[in-house]
Amino acid sequence: MLAKNKNIFNIICGSLGFIIILVIVLPIVKIFLNTNPGILAETVKDKEVVSSILLTMRAAFYATAAGVLFGAPLAYIFARYKFYGKAFFESIVDLPIIIPHAAAGIALLGVFGKRFFFGNLFSKLGISFVGTEWGIVLAMFFVSVPFLVNSAKEGFKMVDVRFENVAMSLGANKSRAFFDITLPLAFRSILSGILMMWARGISEFGAVIILAYHPMTASVKIFERFEAYGLKYARPVASMLIVVCLAVFVSLRILVLRKNYD
Repeated sequence: MLAKNKNIFNIICGSLGFIIILVIVLPIVKIFLNTNPGILAETVKDKEVVSSILLTMRAAFYATAAGVLFGAPLAYIFARYKFYGKAFFESIVDLPIIIPHAAAGIALLGVFGKRFFFGNLFSKLGISFVGTEWGIVLAMFFVSVPFLVNSAKEGFKMVDVRFENVAMSLGANKSRAFFDITLPLAFRSILSGILMMWARGISEFGAVIILAYHPMTASVKIFERFEAYGLKYARPVASMLIVVCLAVFVSLRILVLRKNYD
């Protein structure tokens, strides 16, 4: 009787979970089935489309690199120390997840636009965020960095602080204990966060289109083709982006899983 109830429960869970798989897979498969092969062939050769995809990958990489540089230390502080207002600061880091991304773009424009303090300050250094690749990187960074910080934080929490203390008792300083002990042990979680941040950056549209409509990222190019020519010409661009993203995403996932089993 117990085994029968267990089997019924598993079947119910599996069936409900399968619905999610269908909701995710069917629209993606439908895009490829409805894409005109001739138009797809032309799109693959379209320099504007290829350039937009390369720009998207490059900007997402830069945003993720900045996320590692600034986000990993913050995640370590959150994981290791208790201080007044910690929950408040953790909530601030999560804000970009819940803010509508069009609103995020407007908020960024209000700070980094040329007429505002930070925008004017950076412009004196030769950096402009409006209508440039810098703006795309900034928008991607803003909406995706919480994924890296949260994943890295959980990774650091799983590393017993006693390992660091032992290393320091043997003569290592704090930074060496971090890089030799803590960072390698938390690396899997950080790598997962890197992957999620990169993927989230690639998919960003709302903040990017407000801060930097040009040069066009792949998401903006899909929107532009849809507005100008309709689904017939938007699908091939979407198909190309999906293929590229899947190839990179699956490769990195395999890398993460392989490290988990090493």
